[in-house]
Amino acid sequence: MKYDADLHAEIVRALQKYTESDPLDVLRFLVEYFDQGIVFSTSFGIEDQLITHLIFENNLPVRVFTLDTGRNFQETYQTWNDTLARYQKTIEVYSPKDSAVAALLNSKGPNSFYTSVENRQECCRIRKVEPLGRALHGQSLWITGIRADQSSNRKDMNWLEWDDAHGLFKFHPLFHWKFDQVRAFIDAHQIPYNVLHDQGFVSIGCAPCTRAIQPGEDFRAGRWWWEASSKKECGLHFHTPSTSQS
Repeated sequence: MKYDADLHAEIVRALQKYTESDPLDVLRFLVEYFDQGIVFSTSFGIEDQLITHLIFENNLPVRVFTLDTGRNFQETYQTWNDTLARYQKTIEVYSPKDSAVAALLNSKGPNSFYTSVENRQECCRIRKVEPLGRALHGQSLWITGIRADQSSNRKDMNWLEWDDAHGLFKFHPLFHWKFDQVRAFIDAHQIPYNVLHDQGFVSIGCAPCTRAIQPGEDFRAGRWWWEASSKKECGLHFHTPSTSQS
């Protein structure tokens, strides 16, 4: 799909009336607008569980998928199982290529990501970015659980964006929500969630690369904590301001 600035502006105008609305209303609008080719990526974090609930409970025609890196927490896998049990819906799985993982392990071992940013990014590319490319191929709209206050990089994003790397629009229905709002919704609807959130984990990725954060620490402090940068991303959510609109 090629970027169409007029189409982008048209959708942004249509979304303006939904900014403070229930995200379900926005999702329903976008499902009708795009008609097909809509996918949602879940890592089973608390924001993703809320969106999964909206999609599954309302039978929205959205493909839900996850990236199984092979190094997730057991608590994440349990949340996955609990979600399947609750909703009885399909969650598609995309895994890294065995040959790429084997080549990485053979050449650098299982913990190379601790030794340099380049090695960590290499691991992320193999385990996350490449599988994501397969999951998004040929799609029109990618729904995510990103919120603006999750990091300084994400704060600079917009509710609706164009993802040039994958050639599709990208939408964050909870972009304006705060963590407390998400947690209150999860509790009110008794939605399964990752119990690591009760132990100081706010952003949950691969087990070797995620830790709990302390009060007052940045939201992303628990990810790749051995790296100095505050704008730590794995490459899944690359922000390109030049083609994004709010």
